[in-house]
Amino acid sequence: MLPSWVLWKIIGLIGKSWAMLFAGAGYRVVLYDTVESQVTAALADIQQQLTKLEESQLLKGSLSSQQQFALISGTNDLAEAATDAIYVQENVPENLEIKKKVFQQLDELASEKTILASSTSCLVPSKFTAGLKHSSQCIVAHPINPPYYVPLVELMPAPYTSADVVQRAKAIHIECGQQPVVFRKEIEGFGINRLQYALLNECLRLVQDDVMSVEDIDKVMSYGLGHRYAFMGPLQTALLNAEGLPNYCDRYGETIVRVSETYGPTPTWKADDPVIREVQRQFDAVGLGVDQLPARRAWRDENLARLAKLKQE
Repeated sequence: MLPSWVLWKIIGLIGKSWAMLFAGAGYRVVLYDTVESQVTAALADIQQQLTKLEESQLLKGSLSSQQQFALISGTNDLAEAATDAIYVQENVPENLEIKKKVFQQLDELASEKTILASSTSCLVPSKFTAGLKHSSQCIVAHPINPPYYVPLVELMPAPYTSADVVQRAKAIHIECGQQPVVFRKEIEGFGINRLQYALLNECLRLVQDDVMSVEDIDKVMSYGLGHRYAFMGPLQTALLNAEGLPNYCDRYGETIVRVSETYGPTPTWKADDPVIREVQRQFDAVGLGVDQLPARRAWRDENLARLAKLKQE
């Protein structure tokens, strides 16, 4: 069992999932939040989740659920949590000013060996870590929700992040059973969100132009592209659909360009846009209103867990 400390800042769905992953690898984990009741509630929820995972034989790591939970504690004292930590994972809201403030606080508490990581999903690390004493120890470690079932972690260093920190962060995530990818340079939105946003934009355009229903658009992904993408990415999918990528271009290149040139402008993604209201109306009509979402998330997580188990096999 490793004698290392890992910190989680602000406990939400992501923070709790991170905690379980690291405890599964044998790390001692300290949950931190400014509100004591949040810490207490998070610990109770984690204990319940670990027990259910063990019962369903989906628990990660070689330790029992009881042994993993024993590695997790909580505090509302940041200094107590961060002292001697080898790895800190910040999970505050996607707000640049809040992240700057948190990293300034962590900078004062970090040792020379502490990795300071952020769960940000879009902000490049240099925007909130520049000028810190320990800036070379800062990195983005962006998980995919829910990270316990979706193993990708996007590691994005700032231009000044040390190569050693990148490699140590990567090694820790591999040890926890995740699949880290490392960016060679900073870019807004990282990889998964840039790809996801391109897909979402075209989904809205298809609804806005009354080309397809919301249900049918989602079927295109879940019963079509998603089957292949669960096991290989779009580039390898293209590779296998022809005799190599040059041959794919010979077959489909002109079509790709012609269709791509018909894409409309980027949707505004404002809550009061007619297309957003129409998408929600269609979801409401098939029983996916706001009140039904918790049950649907549980269904999603159960199926993601089964898929993760299949891919391991």
